[in-house]
Amino acid sequence: MINTLKRFFAFALVLLSVQVAVAQQAIQTPAQFLGYELGEQFTTHERILAYVNYLAAQAPKRIKVQEYGRTYEGRPLVLAYVANDENLPRLDQIRENNLRQAGVLSGQAQGNQPAIVWMSYNVHGNESVSSEAVMQVLYDLVNPGNAQTQKWLQNSLVIIDPCINPDGRERYVQWYKQASNQGGNANPFAWEHYEPWPGGRPNHYYFDLNRDWAWQTQIESKQRLAVYNNWLPQVHADFHEMGPESPYYFSPAAKPFHESITPWQRQFQNTIGDYNRSYFDKNNWLYFTRESFDLLYPSYGDTWPTFNGAIGMTYEQGGSGRAGLAYRKEDGDTLTLKDRIAHHHAASLATMQATSEKADQLKQEFKKYYADNQKNPQGKYKAFVFKADGANAANLKMLTEYLDRQGIKYGYAGKKGSARGYNYATGKDGSIKLAENDVIVSMYQPKSTLVKVLFEPSSPLEDSLTYDITSWAMPYAFGLDAYAVRGHLEPKASKPNTPTPAAITIDKPYAYLARWNSVQDLKFLADLMKQNIRVRQAGKAFETDKQKYEVGTLIITRTGNERLGDKFDKLVREAATKHGITLGAAATGFVTSGADFGSESVRSIKMPRVALMGGDGVSSNAFGEVWHYFEQQIGYPVTVLNTAYFSNVPLNQFDVLILPAGNYNRLLNDQTLDQVKNWVKSGGKLIAMESAAGFLAGKKDFELKKKDGAEETESKEKSKKKEDTYSNLRTYGDREREALAGEVQGSIFRVHLDKTHPLAYGYGDTYFALVRSSDTFEFMESGWNVGVLKKDNYTTGFVGSKAKQRLQDALILGTQDLGRGQVVYMADNPLFRGFWQNGKLLFGNAVFLVGQ
Repeated sequence: MINTLKRFFAFALVLLSVQVAVAQQAIQTPAQFLGYELGEQFTTHERILAYVNYLAAQAPKRIKVQEYGRTYEGRPLVLAYVANDENLPRLDQIRENNLRQAGVLSGQAQGNQPAIVWMSYNVHGNESVSSEAVMQVLYDLVNPGNAQTQKWLQNSLVIIDPCINPDGRERYVQWYKQASNQGGNANPFAWEHYEPWPGGRPNHYYFDLNRDWAWQTQIESKQRLAVYNNWLPQVHADFHEMGPESPYYFSPAAKPFHESITPWQRQFQNTIGDYNRSYFDKNNWLYFTRESFDLLYPSYGDTWPTFNGAIGMTYEQGGSGRAGLAYRKEDGDTLTLKDRIAHHHAASLATMQATSEKADQLKQEFKKYYADNQKNPQGKYKAFVFKADGANAANLKMLTEYLDRQGIKYGYAGKKGSARGYNYATGKDGSIKLAENDVIVSMYQPKSTLVKVLFEPSSPLEDSLTYDITSWAMPYAFGLDAYAVRGHLEPKASKPNTPTPAAITIDKPYAYLARWNSVQDLKFLADLMKQNIRVRQAGKAFETDKQKYEVGTLIITRTGNERLGDKFDKLVREAATKHGITLGAAATGFVTSGADFGSESVRSIKMPRVALMGGDGVSSNAFGEVWHYFEQQIGYPVTVLNTAYFSNVPLNQFDVLILPAGNYNRLLNDQTLDQVKNWVKSGGKLIAMESAAGFLAGKKDFELKKKDGAEETESKEKSKKKEDTYSNLRTYGDREREALAGEVQGSIFRVHLDKTHPLAYGYGDTYFALVRSSDTFEFMESGWNVGVLKKDNYTTGFVGSKAKQRLQDALILGTQDLGRGQVVYMADNPLFRGFWQNGKLLFGNAVFLVGQ
């Protein structure tokens, strides 16, 4: 009997071993599935997803794949959820438990709760190694024979986004496959190391998705972060690449840290750094920490998750679009794609191991973070008030939609009252008269840290050496009448009843009237134009039927639209409903005060044929911001002209030519510039933005001149130093900080506007601009100085001492007549990264109104 049992258990053991072996063989490695070893060639996005879906089919109890959206070019965006057999079937329960711990959902968590780590790969398309590495990471996680990862999954749930930016990745990979030598050429001068414009880094519209986490202007970001907000992981890792000469970077991050990052979050950055060091030291790989990559700007893949309670980290591997399959570095070593994959793979494992082994601490601190947010929020301001007067209505609606996307709670004043707070418009404390419909965002809520970061007037800098812009306050970005309040204001959850705009009682009015206040009004105009409806615009304020209308009001008369017959009223009213426009109606062309509708000050708005310069030499990001504006934001046709053939384009086929920032010294030679000038003189409109305006400054026929206000200051400083010879000695180690004296790092300035000029229609006397360059211009003698910086116009953000001098008494926005046409100068880009909502009408004015 004993021998029989021994034989039975021996047979069972053999059978179990065979079953395990079969199971292990059943799941193919990336190399077996792809037909080549990782690092031998680049893998297309389609094949990466095929492998992810293959793993889900082979290991349905370990991995689940969710398609959460599509890119602008129609490629799938997916997430892979990896857990043990116990946790994968209850993903919804784990997600809801986590949101309960954060206070986003009510109730108590049920059952065992793992720590959640979310890892994002390939946000920059040509930083393509991470999506190669992710296949090995996923195989390690689902492989039942990998005891290490199976142990980690007992305490953790891993969420993996294998490719955030498929459109950019495919742009790079397909180019590289066409340009590279077989097996790769390591010579740094080989063609395969010189990626053409615009490069694979950005998405379809050439936006940098790693700067879009907080703003969510792009379709990829909106879809991804809607899912992220339904999970709120404890750890988020973002995988990148940098120049090929650099070693690997991992946490802890460099200063400045935003003041809202908690001591625990700083500490755990060090902890994860320790885990990474153990992997890298074991392999004798070079790395660095605490340099270059700081945690201030809130819209990165490390900072935005951090302000949502996670431990957010950036990982940077040397390589990027230059490295290809192999790259010979300056030190003589050759960096291979296989090397880069190994490093990102190791960092992924270290992150998962840290999450699993520190799961209890992570969960405990995560819960405490959100409890503190709700009961003891950071910062001196405890509420933010946004006035709901008519001029703010459209922008306020955009703000509440933005808050909804962020998962930020808000409410309404509910009744009239008063408070005291910081006035964003004046920069001073004062009294506030509350109205029923004013929107209130209280800091006593789960997302209070994010609210503080996004809405406070300024963010203190512990170090001026930072990687990105230093100011972004949303009240300025949305152009709202807003206040920051130190006391507690409890908002009412439901919106008070608002008076419904009076219905139009005139069956067929003489004219429809639409006020001009926001980008919604611009969308309405663009829609009317595309339907060939003729529109006029008031050049003076007027009053009719006891209603006052400001300059810029759209006047849509029946006269001029007779060909539409009865469709005229239907089309106008449908377009107004579509864009949320409150229409007025006039029974007569005679006004109580101001100019009658037949006055010469009431101009017809011509539907412009718009061209946009793109191609080699033009900033791809600047170009993309304009391209996205027309196609995705206002829905108006634009023709892209490439720099490669621009000199052969018959410009008389266009009414408007837009020059985004770029290197125009190379793009527009004297002959081509003369062609552009002749076109303007014949009635064209040229819009020159940022460095494009700088290129035109000082050239023949252009009124613009560069301003150099720093020379006098520098000469005074030098004369003072002559008394002390030693003061002229410079310290090499301080060179970066000395350079900051001439820099402005994305700071907010109050621009004084000439609101009577069409470029400023819809605005008051001031406009808050996000200024990123101290290269400004003198006031024009003959042109129109529409937007200027006067003394003490600085509002918030870092500005060096020399830069501050140059940014006084400077032109930011201006126009000039040139023959029968116009030139519009924009030293500031109002479309920067697509999030500065208050600048979008301004740019629309330049395109549609100036010169009309």
